[in-house]
Amino acid sequence: MKKVIVELRNFSKSYGDKTVIENINLSVYEGEFLTLLGSSGCGKTTILRSISGLDKPTKGKVYIDGDDVTELEPPQRQVNTIFQNYALFPLMTIEDNVAFGLKMKNVPKDEIKERVAKMMELVHLEGYEKRKPKELSGGEQQRVSIIRGLINNPKVLLLDEPLSALDLKLRKKMHIELKQLQKKLGITFIYVTHDQDEALSMSDRIVLLKDGKIEQIGSPVDIYEKPNSLYVADFIGEINKFTGEIVSETPEKFKVKINDELELSILDNKKFKLGDKIHLIVRPENIKISTTERKTNCLKGVISEQVYDGSFTKVMIKVDKQIYKAIISGNDKLYKKGDEVYIYWTIEDAIILGCEDDEEK
Repeated sequence: MKKVIVELRNFSKSYGDKTVIENINLSVYEGEFLTLLGSSGCGKTTILRSISGLDKPTKGKVYIDGDDVTELEPPQRQVNTIFQNYALFPLMTIEDNVAFGLKMKNVPKDEIKERVAKMMELVHLEGYEKRKPKELSGGEQQRVSIIRGLINNPKVLLLDEPLSALDLKLRKKMHIELKQLQKKLGITFIYVTHDQDEALSMSDRIVLLKDGKIEQIGSPVDIYEKPNSLYVADFIGEINKFTGEIVSETPEKFKVKINDELELSILDNKKFKLGDKIHLIVRPENIKISTTERKTNCLKGVISEQVYDGSFTKVMIKVDKQIYKAIISGNDKLYKKGDEVYIYWTIEDAIILGCEDDEEK
């Protein structure tokens, strides 16, 4: 049984008449990397601030390691917070920045020196101790900010979009470094972002929020491959969507009528029945392109656009008046605009969602 290190019970937060978080329950396990993901205004930073003690819930309780900390001030909670803007002291050396929390606790000088040296080594900044923050790159400053938060051995490290100011290449590098650091230290990370790639690449679990409510909690694989609503499917990655009604059944398969001329096949997963309205979702990477027609789930279209991105090429195919997207590896098989092609997918690659479930959410 995993140990719960942070728990929100019946948690709500309002500012005046505006409810930002509405009655959520959330358990965060010891040693996990949990990401709060969602669009701006969904409430993810509000949750982080309430765990840190910077905000108090309007209703509900916050527990850390089994203790009710709802009314405790930030210094009384065993958490540290990393913000977007590094928040380093500009006139202090890197060594003094990292050691600041230990000095406030009157830790012996020899112990401070040893712990700072270990932290600097962890993030490959040995030899930078006497530099000032302005002498470091953005990525280096963020590493300093992170180890300053970790050196006090908090039970939980809270990170509020800490990589947003970095360029794309450096962000991707930091994804790997941050995940490795978290696993090496075994400290619980709660990470806030609106970036789907960050959430997928670093998290043990993702909490996807929408309008102050939890839309889905799960591993990156579950969130991406088994979304529980159209909102989740569309928020994480790109989708091709068909909406129709189940009109006939064969062994282990259903036929879905999309329009007067189009029927597609789906697997019978025992959740749906004849007459149900469903969304059929296919990720672009699961769409295949061919010059010959296939028997099942095959549509004839015309290449309308291509976008080359180095490792893959995104191809847009116009079918009737609708544009569908496919992703092919590198530039192995580029088509010309206007080429007539067929797009198809295997029956197992479709994600099936109920229209009623989507409306309820």
